[in-house]
Amino acid sequence: MFGSRNDKVDLVFAIYQDIRTVFRLNDIALLTGETSFQSLNQKLNYHVRTGKLLNPRKGIYAKSGYNREELACTIYTPSYISLEYVLQRAGVVFQYDSRISVVSYLSRGIEVDDQKYQFRKIKGELLVNTIGIIRSDNQINIATPERAFLDILYLTADYYFDNLNPLKKELVYKLLPLYQSKVLTKRVNKLLPND
Repeated sequence: MFGSRNDKVDLVFAIYQDIRTVFRLNDIALLTGETSFQSLNQKLNYHVRTGKLLNPRKGIYAKSGYNREELACTIYTPSYISLEYVLQRAGVVFQYDSRISVVSYLSRGIEVDDQKYQFRKIKGELLVNTIGIIRSDNQINIATPERAFLDILYLTADYYFDNLNPLKKELVYKLLPLYQSKVLTKRVNKLLPND
């Protein structure tokens, strides 16, 4: 009854032409113009069975060699990469952790294709506020080191930092009012005194 708007669109070709490497069903429907989710689902499942696409998690499709950071931001939305993962990359935390840490609307640890993802719940007003979050065209949302620093202090009171020198103190203090927390402000003032 409901068919494709455009049966001529090669599904796999359209996906591989896109900058993104990870897709939800809705993303692929918009990309291809497919209006029947049932038909689209059948086509996608066929391409997964034939090895042209991957299905790393229910409802999520990916190109081979997909970006794990992109998957992290697609599993639960809204979300953004933050906490230990960002601080480790910035040189604020030295201890290696292979997990990708993500801030989201729920707390959960999952594993997909031998990669561990740690989701930590944060209040909704903070989650949807994009100040201090770098957003890229391929759906990766990642916190600046300053935002990740505040996120981790907000969620874990007694967190230990190895090196605070990479942080831009003025940015930390610019972002601090977003959290509306006197306790967090005290923690920040103790670690990074505002001279």
